[in-house]
Amino acid sequence: MSAEPLAALPTLAALEAEARRRGLLLRLQVRRPLGLWTLRVGVARPQPLALLGELKGWALPSAAGLRLDTMRVQGERTAAVGALIWAATFAWTLEATPCRRARLLAIRDDEFQHRRLVRYFRQLGFSPLRELGGGVLDLAPRLLWGGAGLLMEGDCAEGLRRSARRWQAVTADLCSTDPV
Repeated sequence: MSAEPLAALPTLAALEAEARRRGLLLRLQVRRPLGLWTLRVGVARPQPLALLGELKGWALPSAAGLRLDTMRVQGERTAAVGALIWAATFAWTLEATPCRRARLLAIRDDEFQHRRLVRYFRQLGFSPLRELGGGVLDLAPRLLWGGAGLLMEGDCAEGLRRSARRWQAVTADLCSTDPV
């Protein structure tokens, strides 16, 4: 993990401004029912309006409370969308919640896709916690996560650092007149 202070990391407002400058809409929808946060992060192209990607999750009011559930990126020329979604998610988490660690499930639907997910999540700084399989002790977590796979955990500040660096690298490679 980097010793970089949180103040040196990009803020959600800075990410929103940079996305707008690149011709993208970055929006967060946050609700707070029953003391937990529900989160939906979306990135769209405004003209014509097209959803390029979204992430859904929730956060418990604890240091290890962020749970990331579903992420989808779709469409053409969306190389930086995933990095922007991750960066915005981690920035919001660090700014608005006590959460400092996040968990997610690298679902095991198809073995090839599972390996790709694990590699991708490791690049964001996530580490394996345990396999969720077919055992009796895995029933409750599988119901919560929606399937079997590798449960992984990562540091939110490290995830923000890595995803913001990826967002900057990908957008720097693009022509400024060609939105991400």
